Amino acid sequence: MRQALRITSLAAGMLALTTAAAFAATDCVSSQWGPDDEIGSANLVTPENTLNAAKLIKQGKSLPLGIVIGSDTPAFPPRTLNLQVVQPNQQGGQRLDGFGYPASYNDDVLQTWVGIGSQLDGLGHLGEAGIYYNCNKDTDIAAITGLKKLGVHNVPPLVGRGVIIDMAKHFGKTSMAAGEHFGSADIKAAAAAQGVVYGKGDIVLFHTGWTETMLEKDPKAWVSGEPGLNNEGARYMAGLNVMAVGADTWGVEPVPAPKGDGVFYGHVLLLQEKGVYLLETMNTGPVLRAGVNEFMFVLGQARIKGTVQMIINPVALF
Repeated sequence: MRQALRITSLAAGMLALTTAAAFAATDCVSSQWGPDDEIGSANLVTPENTLNAAKLIKQGKSLPLGIVIGSDTPAFPPRTLNLQVVQPNQQGGQRLDGFGYPASYNDDVLQTWVGIGSQLDGLGHLGEAGIYYNCNKDTDIAAITGLKKLGVHNVPPLVGRGVIIDMAKHFGKTSMAAGEHFGSADIKAAAAAQGVVYGKGDIVLFHTGWTETMLEKDPKAWVSGEPGLNNEGARYMAGLNVMAVGADTWGVEPVPAPKGDGVFYGHVLLLQEKGVYLLETMNTGPVLRAGVNEFMFVLGQARIKGTVQMIINPVALF
């Protein structure tokens, strides 16, 4: 696993070195929502779109799109999670005074990277040559205490029409394999065959079968590689003016990357260039098995000031 990730990191570093010299702030184009915008495609959350999404609730059912995570959940190194449950001031069987009864309680202390498990990638996550969404420079926005701009706390509740495109079914598999990838032609063909229509303001999720097949069976293999959206496919999705793109994989894009593709360069095309959010490790299988590939998507993430990413559990309502 470590060797595979070192290779991925090395490739990413080489890509950065080769592109940094050619890319400058002067090459950056301001957002369609203005040069001061910080929320990108979240501008597409409108009363009209929300009301239209609500019409997709036919059965009154809901399913979580987030997975359960813990200290054993594998993540892109060096990310880790540590949870401790404590009973403050209750050592030796003590009970708390002042409650009118022998009170006791549990509390929890969480030490974690927030880019673990099901997560939202904010617009300050990946850029190119130190330039992030809407031409923001890393030297201007990135502080050790949190992002000064583009923090996930700025993102309003993401509410809209969600769709799932079953790429595993398109390729005739239960699960795609690590390194397998798809672009615009496969996306269009899969959507057409499955009767899925997608467009402006939608949250588009790709089902590859990777997490359901590999996470419990072989967690090291799960985090060492993945199938996903290639650079051409990411550029295609970025041009659709969708609200978010996600998948049932930990990084949305294929690892190893296809020949000629930048490692995780689709993140740059979506986040940095277009302000389109990324949703990782989405629990798409149960929704598809419920016979649903179109639903109301609702996400209200924790609003910790200055965060780059956030652990999430969006809900599919149908």
